[in-house]
Amino acid sequence: MQSCKPPELVISGIGVTASIGQGKEAFRSALFEGRHSFGVMGRPGRQRGRAYIGAELPELSVPPSISRRNLRTASHTGQAAVVTLHEAWQDADLAGVPPERVGLIVGGSNVQQRELLQTYESYRDRSEYIRPNYAMTYMDSDVCGFCTEQFGIKGLAYTIGGASASGLLAVIQAIHAVRSAQVDVCIALGALADLSFFELQAFRSLGAMGSDRYADDPSRACRPFDASRDGFIYGESCGAVVIERAESARQRERVTPYARASGWAVAMDGNRNPNPSYEGEVRVIQGALREANLSARDIDYVNPHGTGSVIGDETELRVLYDCDLAHAPINATKSIIGHGLSAAGTVELIAVLLQMQGSRLHPTRNLDEPIDPRFRWVRREPVAHEIGHALKMSMGFGGINAAVVLSQHNSW
Repeated sequence: MQSCKPPELVISGIGVTASIGQGKEAFRSALFEGRHSFGVMGRPGRQRGRAYIGAELPELSVPPSISRRNLRTASHTGQAAVVTLHEAWQDADLAGVPPERVGLIVGGSNVQQRELLQTYESYRDRSEYIRPNYAMTYMDSDVCGFCTEQFGIKGLAYTIGGASASGLLAVIQAIHAVRSAQVDVCIALGALADLSFFELQAFRSLGAMGSDRYADDPSRACRPFDASRDGFIYGESCGAVVIERAESARQRERVTPYARASGWAVAMDGNRNPNPSYEGEVRVIQGALREANLSARDIDYVNPHGTGSVIGDETELRVLYDCDLAHAPINATKSIIGHGLSAAGTVELIAVLLQMQGSRLHPTRNLDEPIDPRFRWVRREPVAHEIGHALKMSMGFGGINAAVVLSQHNSW
């Protein structure tokens, strides 16, 4: 009788672009050093009578193989996506994989708001002259089309929206696509959320985004889990991870998997509003552990959602404590790169992978007074630590909770 054991799924490639650096090596170096790029944002369309603090990407370094002509017609989100995907593609050595067996899930919806606002303002008084390709480029699916055209992807491709949980939802959806054999390889890409001053002001008015308290010292504004936090600080970022069966990755000699995707879960709160749900977060942790066939005591490290929200941070720590996870070291990636919204889950999952690979945990910036001292906080300096199993969480407005468990992969 044949075994019905599900296939082993691995992450075989990564790509990352963030304010602290483009590419995994630059990202890794800055992450462990705790370097940041927070300041008053200067990208056109981000300020109108205010001085919003955030972390923006430096100028992109574009690989020679990417068409400059096509790049000029792409949005900021599309440009970040294609250069990030290029790194993941090369890292996983996907050139020889049949294009019909490769898929792409783009995490994020409404990700080009600043670009759209600039278009509206440019053509406000001459709408009859608007460029025809706007009919395509205003859609999130254009990011899919741009990436699939550049890399010849001919399997499935679509976007998935889940607010700040989008990036992790894309990873989970990619896992399902490979596990169900829809494709052999599926890339999950957390798209850069390109905010305009409208979204920034709305987040500020909602109380979700940090205030002007640290206007004179932007480096201190982003402070997840600290007693002086007052909301998230935005940070541009984009991340891509390649999911496939271990047996598929093994066929390519240059590939060494970063980790196994051993557990995952999604749980809804049944709540339209932005407030967190204790019950929903508990259920998603329990679901991911159950899928991984692990107990809470097996988890060696937690990478939380950790935005700097007054209520959200407190709720998340209460959940982690009650789920018996206070023994596991914890840090906050957003304290270094800011909140990437749609990209956050994917980029922070990459931070987990790099920490697993290096047996080292990155510091948490601005954690001067942790709101709950019962946890094993990684604060001002990196800490050596072996990770066998890690838990990554993401939550999004609309009552969306997602969690993924990553486990060390045994060498071939």
